[in-house]
Amino acid sequence: MPISTVHLLRHGEVHNPAGVLYGRLPEFHLSELGQEMARCLAEHFAKRVHDGARFVYLAASPLTRAQETAAPTARALGLEVETEPRIIEAENHFEGLRVTKRELAHPRHWRYFTNPLRPSWGEAYEAQAARVLAAVADAARVAVDRGGDGAEAILVAHQLPIWAARLKAEGRRLAHDPRRRECTLTSLTSLTVDAETGAVLSVAYSEPAARLLPGASTTPGA
Repeated sequence: MPISTVHLLRHGEVHNPAGVLYGRLPEFHLSELGQEMARCLAEHFAKRVHDGARFVYLAASPLTRAQETAAPTARALGLEVETEPRIIEAENHFEGLRVTKRELAHPRHWRYFTNPLRPSWGEAYEAQAARVLAAVADAARVAVDRGGDGAEAILVAHQLPIWAARLKAEGRRLAHDPRRRECTLTSLTSLTVDAETGAVLSVAYSEPAARLLPGASTTPGA
């Protein structure tokens, strides 16, 4: 049974002075801190290569912040950044808005609160988990094809789709409190995958850029 580890890397901090939920909006770039986070992750992966890891596949969501997060790692590992649309941010009705209590109380939004378990204001958790896990399964197969048993892949994505995929892989309930997600900026959710079947065998979590997190933005839509 050939095995691959697929690392779901959340992008770095975004320059977002207006504090909007940017979702899938284009041209939201990394902040200076976000760029430092991306470089920190590149150094982390380079060190792992020095210790014997084999990274053979690197892909990112089509959104600017994910592509910019992937770029230093691509240079450090000598890999091309491939674009994987299935790991894009979730659709959200509130995209482009500052999500304040006052904004949420406006009657034009009320119909989007009918089912918070789905959730009714955006893409269903099940749909997010399914597309991300399908991308993970394919990444595992590509990694083994290119590098053999044990080769690894990196997918640069976004908090909510990563979290939904993790919950699904661990057999947990998908509806959740967003404040309790374990998926900080430039964190790694690492899935060990059977490359033949796509089954997730185990999940690990780490924060290689933890030293950069204090004071980082926590605006949603990431």
